[in-house]
Amino acid sequence: MKKLLKNLGLWIIVAMVIGIIVGAFMGAEASMFKPLGDLFIQLIKMLVVPLVLVSIISGASALGETKSAGLIGGLSIGYMIITTIISITIALFLGELFQPGASVDHDAVVSLATAAESMETTSGSPAAMGFWDTVIGMIPANPIAALTEGNILQIIIFGLFLGFGISSLAAEKRQRITGGLNIILDALIWCIGKVMLVAPFGVFGLIADATGTFGFDILIQVANVLWIDLIAVAIIGLGLYPLTIALFSRVPLGKYFRAMIKPQVVSFSTASSLATLPVNMEACDEMGVSKQTSGFVLPLGATINMSGNAIYYALLATFFAQFYGIDLTMADYVSITIVCALGAIGQAGVPGPTLLAAAVLVAAGIPLEGLPLFYALDRIFDMVRTTLNITGDAACSAVVDRFVKR
Repeated sequence: MKKLLKNLGLWIIVAMVIGIIVGAFMGAEASMFKPLGDLFIQLIKMLVVPLVLVSIISGASALGETKSAGLIGGLSIGYMIITTIISITIALFLGELFQPGASVDHDAVVSLATAAESMETTSGSPAAMGFWDTVIGMIPANPIAALTEGNILQIIIFGLFLGFGISSLAAEKRQRITGGLNIILDALIWCIGKVMLVAPFGVFGLIADATGTFGFDILIQVANVLWIDLIAVAIIGLGLYPLTIALFSRVPLGKYFRAMIKPQVVSFSTASSLATLPVNMEACDEMGVSKQTSGFVLPLGATINMSGNAIYYALLATFFAQFYGIDLTMADYVSITIVCALGAIGQAGVPGPTLLAAAVLVAAGIPLEGLPLFYALDRIFDMVRTTLNITGDAACSAVVDRFVKR
């Protein structure tokens, strides 16, 4: 009973249900509870920039050490980046194809107090940026200015450079710096834990306001994102990964699918790539992948291979762009893709997807106010994306093993 009372996810679901009931009963007057949600969103915004910066630097400094693993490290990282970018592209395509956020009354949406300010920021961005403008715009002329402006894409690029620079230092110097970074990261994670204690109140306020303003239509639309997410996950998990196995590995597809049943069940139930790691290693042994390869690739993949997360973030971006009536430009799509792909490097230090999802929305100039609408379903999304992540880790091990096994 005590465990249930301390279960934050349970309280978020309870808050969402109460918010739906209050919103349906009070109608537009439920907007009186919106300040609770605004306070919660503001607390999240406060932590987004420092958390992304420190996580990226810490993750990149550790990732840079994989140069000692030579070919295995290069092939693994290349495979993970390519499959993640393909996953994001498919998610963006499905989001634009099915338009899950497009049927809401945009005039009502724009009436949300904080959305107007964010819309002005978005409309001020260049609408017709070319390829080189986009690439050059990713590089901060002044990293401090990028931090103060909350330019997530520039922060990630700077963090990667600095992280790789730290990884090139002598071991003693590198360990001192990374130790300090990890201490700061632990402190930020403590801050997140405290902010999440007020999440039920924030969710209640935002759900009550949304239900009172839009009725149950908005809740149905949020649920629609789930089946679009499942389609994207199926395309990658049952299409792309098996294709790479068939083309680039020595593992028969039948053996691969049979071996992956157990780790997929474990990952779906635990929603944790790290918790599934031992079971995934056993699966790779069954496939005939060498322990040298799986022992390196799987822990690395559990840290940085986040195709399932990237799909989810990309769908959130398209959903809320449609929800707020924002026309995404090519530069926005590039920003979403890069933040989703590179942000995965720092994902391991983040206890949950919320803040990286917020970073993706900020990078595209999309308001964050609707993000808590997905909190109640987040556990389901998390189980699905984790299952895809560990499936990709095993596929990467099988592919890499072919080229390093001599």
